[in-house]
Amino acid sequence: MKSIKWAIIGVGRFGKIHATVLDQLPGSRLVALSNRNEERLEEAGKAFPGTRLETDFREILKDPEIDVVSITTHWKDHFETARASLEAEKHVFLEKPMAATSDECRELLAISERSEGHLMVGHVCRFDPRVTVAKEAIDAGRIGKIVSMHARRNLPKAPGNIRLDKISPLLGDGIHDADLMMWFRGEAPTEVYARNVKVDDFDYPDLGWAMLHFGEDAIGVIETVWCLPENVPTGIDAKMEIIGTGGKISIDCANTGVSILDDAGEKKPDTVYWPTQQGLIIGSLQRELSYFAECIRTNTEPDVITPLEAARALSVMETAELSAKEGKVLPFSFP
Repeated sequence: MKSIKWAIIGVGRFGKIHATVLDQLPGSRLVALSNRNEERLEEAGKAFPGTRLETDFREILKDPEIDVVSITTHWKDHFETARASLEAEKHVFLEKPMAATSDECRELLAISERSEGHLMVGHVCRFDPRVTVAKEAIDAGRIGKIVSMHARRNLPKAPGNIRLDKISPLLGDGIHDADLMMWFRGEAPTEVYARNVKVDDFDYPDLGWAMLHFGEDAIGVIETVWCLPENVPTGIDAKMEIIGTGGKISIDCANTGVSILDDAGEKKPDTVYWPTQQGLIIGSLQRELSYFAECIRTNTEPDVITPLEAARALSVMETAELSAKEGKVLPFSFP
């Protein structure tokens, strides 16, 4: 098996999770880390001894030995970092959202077409087995034609507050459900309407709702509330109901199958996305990165999630935010 050499650009919380997965992934080697904050970079380097450390990610891109970079920076830095990485002919795993604007996404699509490197955007929900079972049932025609979808992806205040100076709920989490709704329907919406509500004094509103109109045939409603009470048991209250002309599907990602009650109250720890088992991170993120590694190894374009689909998901949420700002329904088309 060809050993794939990875670098990670951005070693915040999620970058460290990526690093742990890649450090354990068979057939892959974590060889370099990059972060602008030198103190944070040195801290990450202690957790992964032997890795090369660079404050300037462009130094990593000059290394011909590095095959692929994982980009887990702030979302507004995704475009610049991904563009430089693709132009350096690296394979790129880019965390969602793909970029900050639709125009940036279009440019990345064009660059990726010219680059020798493969580009995959990390929409981890497409690797959630609960979601893939639903997708297979939909594709098999088991619930007929989809006419209604309602999704919620809500967070308690503490994790929400950490995010609200960085990204909005609709763009941070609603993008997952927008992507899944388009995946399930096999098409983009024709119109988008959204509203936001600001509860606390953060840069972004605490909650947002969006409605996706699929012509006259179907409606999708997306709920993202990042100010649930702290004593809710689940880390993320995520559920989706899909109603078709011949049946319905319910996906419950809030109930993880384990409930722990102690002095701090009841909590339901993650058992799907990146749980730890016998010292190893398993789950959807591990499967996602393993899939991309195999695409690189076999020189196969990733198709579980394509760059165009990721760009379209960003564009839908960009339109939703504009709709909320203007207070009206907006037409949607992409590219």
